[in-house]
Amino acid sequence: MKKMKITPHAHLKIAVCGLLLILGLTVYYAFSPVLNADTTQYVYIDEDDTQDSVVAKIQPFGKLIGTTTLNMLIRHSNYGEHIRTGRYAIEPGEGPITIYRKLKSGRQASLSLTIPEARTMDRLAAILAHKLMLDSATIAEALTSDEVCQKMGYDTCTIAAMFVPNTYDVYWNMDIDDLLERMQKEHDRFWQGDRKAKAIQMQMTPNEVCTLASIIDEETSNNAEKPMIAGMYLNRLKTGMPLQADPTIKFALKKFELRRIYNKLLDTDSPFNTYRNEGLPPGPIKIASIKGIDAVLNYVSHDYLYMCAKEDFSGTHNFARTYQEHLKNAEKYTKALNERGIQ
Repeated sequence: MKKMKITPHAHLKIAVCGLLLILGLTVYYAFSPVLNADTTQYVYIDEDDTQDSVVAKIQPFGKLIGTTTLNMLIRHSNYGEHIRTGRYAIEPGEGPITIYRKLKSGRQASLSLTIPEARTMDRLAAILAHKLMLDSATIAEALTSDEVCQKMGYDTCTIAAMFVPNTYDVYWNMDIDDLLERMQKEHDRFWQGDRKAKAIQMQMTPNEVCTLASIIDEETSNNAEKPMIAGMYLNRLKTGMPLQADPTIKFALKKFELRRIYNKLLDTDSPFNTYRNEGLPPGPIKIASIKGIDAVLNYVSHDYLYMCAKEDFSGTHNFARTYQEHLKNAEKYTKALNERGIQ
């Protein structure tokens, strides 16, 4: 039987087909989508992660071919020598090379961080730790450190005034210094312009405005009434009358669930007790709301010195000019509490 002779031209064709096949497979593996989902997924890489753990975090929502290729890129490169922490977005349609470059260069995605109107710094630390790589102990330690607070221009009582409850674009892996510096910048930006001018006109510092606003926030959730309450407390401050604000007793005792403040609690030994101490307390009793701050800066001018929650439990108040009138309002509210069995 006569052998078929393969010509040089046929050899070239076979070689080209082989190269095209290899090239096609390479392109297929290199650019095959990693994500097995229609929506963006996020990978959180922290300081304890290794090459293996990074791949393990991606595998649950990745396709076999895409994750296999990404695994090869990560393992057979110097990625493990410098793993960059962060929150990385994996978009639908992105291939292993694109994702690898993100991880290698540290091109992470930002997130929206909302500062809550927390009552204590411990609570704030716990909430922030759920959104950031930082742990709650690190945040709480900084916010209760005299040295750290003084560095930022506050003390451990006034540090709450630095936080403006808004939503900010930040990076998940920011450290404690980055967090505090960012909050200070946002504070300074918030207090520019009209707010600063109004505070100066009132002869109050931003810390003092936030302190009074925090009390008003705890007095009512009715934003429309807050400027009225602010006017009443400012009247008390001007006349040297103690603020006698029930929320400061709750804060001093750290018993925020109290529904009634009995006379026996008014002797609580604390600088935050505004029944025993004249003037503002040493700092805010919570992170003041923007509505509360603006209520102080835009207070209603009147001559009321007293207020008492309305007996209809509407969340609003009866205001009084004299103590005798106030006692009548208090009697109506006490009766309503007793009728509802509120202790």
